[in-house]
Amino acid sequence: MSAPSPITIILAVLPVYLLMAGGAALRKTGILRREHDIGVMHVIFSVMLPCYILDRTLGAEVLRDGRTLLTGAGLGFSLIIAGICLGYLAGKLIGLEPGQGRRTFALSSGCQNFGFTAVPVVEILWGGSAVALLFVHNLGVEVAMWSVGVMLVSGDTGIPWKRLINGPIIAVAIGLTLVALRVDDKITGPIREAISMIGIGAFPLAIMMTGATIMDLAVAEKPSWKIVTASCIVRLALAPAVIILCAKYIPMAVELKQILVVQAAMPAALGPILIARMYDGRPAVAVQIVVATTVVSLFTLPYIITFGIRFLELTSLSP
Repeated sequence: MSAPSPITIILAVLPVYLLMAGGAALRKTGILRREHDIGVMHVIFSVMLPCYILDRTLGAEVLRDGRTLLTGAGLGFSLIIAGICLGYLAGKLIGLEPGQGRRTFALSSGCQNFGFTAVPVVEILWGGSAVALLFVHNLGVEVAMWSVGVMLVSGDTGIPWKRLINGPIIAVAIGLTLVALRVDDKITGPIREAISMIGIGAFPLAIMMTGATIMDLAVAEKPSWKIVTASCIVRLALAPAVIILCAKYIPMAVELKQILVVQAAMPAALGPILIARMYDGRPAVAVQIVVATTVVSLFTLPYIITFGIRFLELTSLSP
């Protein structure tokens, strides 16, 4: 079966971007107000997303392989570190100095959106098994962001480990434990259906909230073209090349290869904005990178994914 064309890929993932645009439109028209954000996001993170994770984790055969789990989490951690290193070098090349945004640039351009945008794309292209493993991969990403990322931006050696104790990570831990004990298939009937019903709305709502947030950010900061251009090169060209090469030459389960193809195509994550605000970084730099790479990724994503599928000889669910 031949690899899907870029047009097929963009049509498959277009609903994600349409939801994001819908969130931006709701913010612009005042229907989705800023004062709603904290409450809505709290429900998403504390209730809906954990239910979604459990629903996708329970019964996932790929999670019964300990080596795959370690490889997935290890790649999540190490590839983010590689991206941060690329960002740091690029920041130095464009003249950013420590204290003037170089460290924030490194973290923001090096860390892809591994959650709200990536999960629905993985599910559309590869199905539930890859999604289940993606959450394990994301554990490594979270640890990298809140350890190395925080130390980079703040200049301190302390790590805010409490930030890693949250609803999604607890849900992954519970799901993996149930799978390891082989009792995950016992959770059926009304309980499982309720978990599924609650979780199914997590990502549409979260993506709309992301769109609303990007709308806020886009109108708040004046872009620096050297930051915008360099971040797009790092996030949407150099980092994808490193990620796809790792997927090609490091032995791993096919589901991990599928995950890495999508990770390679993702724009910058929102998390570094929060880290920059909390630890005296340069939030304005992070904001520009998120907005620019999100917009540009609409055009680069189908080509990166199509290339990755062909280079790695994968087959997507999309016809």
